[in-house]
Amino acid sequence: QVQLVESGGGLVQPGGSLRLSCAASGKIFGINAMGWYRQAPGEERELVADITSGGSIKYGDFVKGRFTISMDNAKRTVYLQMDSLKPEDTAVYYCNVNGWYGRSDWGQGTQVTVSS
Repeated sequence: QVQLVESGGGLVQPGGSLRLSCAASGKIFGINAMGWYRQAPGEERELVADITSGGSIKYGDFVKGRFTISMDNAKRTVYLQMDSLKPEDTAVYYCNVNGWYGRSDWGQGTQVTVSS
């Protein structure tokens, strides 16, 4: 059993910032990568950013330098610093852990709302 505890979502005004955190615990033999995805109502789930245990990073095209992902391997925690938030960033943000032996686990999601 793998547990992912997400935190940091909420309501923020356009141009504001939020920092999401996701801590993984439980039966994890190893981690290949951790990342964040998001899903807005009526839309497909899309990649926001992910980072491998070796430090390779990939961002969704819409990020355009506004978000920064980082990972603390020892704590099995991934962070997403989101700056210059826009109303179109409003979505439920999900943490994902890509583990060894083909395992993939998802968090419960945290709501991010960007509105004035």
